[in-house]
Amino acid sequence: MSRRTLFSLLLACGVSALAPAAYAEALPGTAAPAFTLTDVNGSRVHLADFRGKYVVLEWNNPSCPFVQKHYNSGNMQALQKRFTGANVAWLTINSTAMSHPEFRQPAELAAWMRQRGGTPTALMLDPDGKVGHAYDARATPHMYVIDPKGTLIYAGAIDDKRSTSLDDVKTAKNYVAAALDDAMAGRPVAIAHTPAYGCSIKYSD
Repeated sequence: MSRRTLFSLLLACGVSALAPAAYAEALPGTAAPAFTLTDVNGSRVHLADFRGKYVVLEWNNPSCPFVQKHYNSGNMQALQKRFTGANVAWLTINSTAMSHPEFRQPAELAAWMRQRGGTPTALMLDPDGKVGHAYDARATPHMYVIDPKGTLIYAGAIDDKRSTSLDDVKTAKNYVAAALDDAMAGRPVAIAHTPAYGCSIKYSD
């Protein structure tokens, strides 16, 4: 993909990392903001339910080509399977406003995830954007890792290849996997914060 093509795509989708922050950014070393959301099955999910475990937060929008890159390549599903198998809670959040054309009803979002073989611990909607704003999530995908004590240890991009090319997944450095590998091995997280890339989150405000 040429730089010009990528730039045009970024303008169309929005790269939230380039926008000024309107909310306090949740940064590594700080306590992860508590939240409660309803999943696509109608169950209430509390972040506090997973205290004592590592937790990954994945901001998602199926209409975003950057999200499609990681699902169409199987990358996101592989990460979900690998880490939930290691007792990590993987929480996928969609903060698209109900008024936006890209909003999907719970059953639609669940079907999309099921068709792609995704296995997050929970798939949740945040249509009023309160949780997204609490974390200052700006892009899809925007990724966060929380340690068992409830402290953020990673925030930012999923990897270092800011493109929509499926081929780039093969050679990318995956920051989420690296953060979890470091932390779970008892090492300090080498890269704890990066600028997120992807489509802007379609908030209600």
